[in-house]
Amino acid sequence: MSASAAGPRVLVGKAGLDKHDRGARIVARALRDAGYEVVYLPAGHTPEEIAAIAVQEDVAAIGLSLLSGAHVEVFRDLRAALAAEDRADVVLFAGGTIPPADLAPLGELGVVAVLGPGSPTRAVVEAFDRRLRPGGAMSDR
Repeated sequence: MSASAAGPRVLVGKAGLDKHDRGARIVARALRDAGYEVVYLPAGHTPEEIAAIAVQEDVAAIGLSLLSGAHVEVFRDLRAALAAEDRADVVLFAGGTIPPADLAPLGELGVVAVLGPGSPTRAVVEAFDRRLRPGGAMSDR
């Protein structure tokens, strides 16, 4: 896993056919502004394709926004695909409309933070900072 001078490399985007990407684009911009190197992935990709892209781009984390209701299945398949690529170390973040009942199953799959609609961009950046810049200064954004 590499990190450029600009900061850790992360993949942010959408999975499946869910085309509503405003939140993912806002998160991608906030992370770029906070010094992260962001690879943005638009909708239309399977979890296996997302894992392959994450490996190719050598990212430290993946943040996916999901509004389809298939978040547990998507993250289960993504975690399995990352493990098959020997990249179980990739940190996972979820965003979108995720019911409270699904927080525990996502946590069991290794999702370290769920940031729903209306989450301040500062909170998003701080969640990434806590996992990807441990011991480092928190972002001022």
